[in-house]
Amino acid sequence: MSVKISKNTFAMSNPPSITYFASIVGKKEGEGPMGHVFDKVENDSHFGQDSWEKAESEMQKRTVELLFEKADITPDDVDFMFAGDLLNQCTGTTYGLRDLNIPILIVYGACSTMAETLLLSAVMTDNNLGGKIVAVTSSHFGSAERQFRLPLSYGGQRTPTSQWTCTASGAALVTTERTAPYIRGVTIGKIVDLGITDANNMGAAMAPAAAYTITTFLKDTKTSPNDYDCIVTGDLGFVGSELLYELLEKEGINIRSKHMDCGKMMFDREKQDVHSGGSGCGCSASILCGHFLPMIKSGDIKDMLFIATGALMSTTASQQGESIPGIAHLIHISHEYRKGDDNG
Repeated sequence: MSVKISKNTFAMSNPPSITYFASIVGKKEGEGPMGHVFDKVENDSHFGQDSWEKAESEMQKRTVELLFEKADITPDDVDFMFAGDLLNQCTGTTYGLRDLNIPILIVYGACSTMAETLLLSAVMTDNNLGGKIVAVTSSHFGSAERQFRLPLSYGGQRTPTSQWTCTASGAALVTTERTAPYIRGVTIGKIVDLGITDANNMGAAMAPAAAYTITTFLKDTKTSPNDYDCIVTGDLGFVGSELLYELLEKEGINIRSKHMDCGKMMFDREKQDVHSGGSGCGCSASILCGHFLPMIKSGDIKDMLFIATGALMSTTASQQGESIPGIAHLIHISHEYRKGDDNG
């Protein structure tokens, strides 16, 4: 049974393993500095489909199928899935995974979805409610831009604080096997809203939630940033990352030397014209599965905190003048298997 440290934080009594992982990205993402870490780069942004939404569904399906290929399993071997995306009613997931015939719980956490699906998978596994659980999410530039902002053909000018929604997907298989990487602890985030209303500045909307979740985990586990090789957020971008530093430093926490942000890592800011960086469910999911998990598996990274951040906005709420609530969930991922209270 998971050990409850606080209202938010749980340690894994028998840390589940992220045994296999897969990532697929689009052409622009493949051209960025992280392009070499992904399993596959698809140059056709439509993924052979006739709409952006169908393209995202196809991408997510291919990512799960690649995961199954790596793990040498079939859909019948999977207990259930946690999955989601950015689209209304999570249709990217619904239509992408419907033919797999696997029990599924569809979740929505905006760009925090990969952390949320992994968190739920870990807690269920640690409490003997699953032996093979898939956590997966995706985002697509074309489908997200059409839903949340303007049609691509409009050609509107992007603001300096805006981020580029990644065409990307990441999937992971959480099991009871004894092989690194392990999920040793989690912190469930809460909705934090400081009144940001600019839909083109999601980093500012999400940074307070990330600060809250990181502060909560460190206090609950009586640890400091120096206890971890890296503290990885997704996807605050350049603007949100600076705000995160300022907010944490007010609490006496300095993560500057440990921090990495998936939104800053995905693209070359100067060459690819993405302003404040990347965003979208698939941004942190693909970089986690393509870059960080292999490094933890090999032991190059011993301990990391993965904090995926989400802007819980909708087009309707934004048009009605509502602010953008943020949320962030945290996963402690380790090369070492340790039972107990997650205090190291």
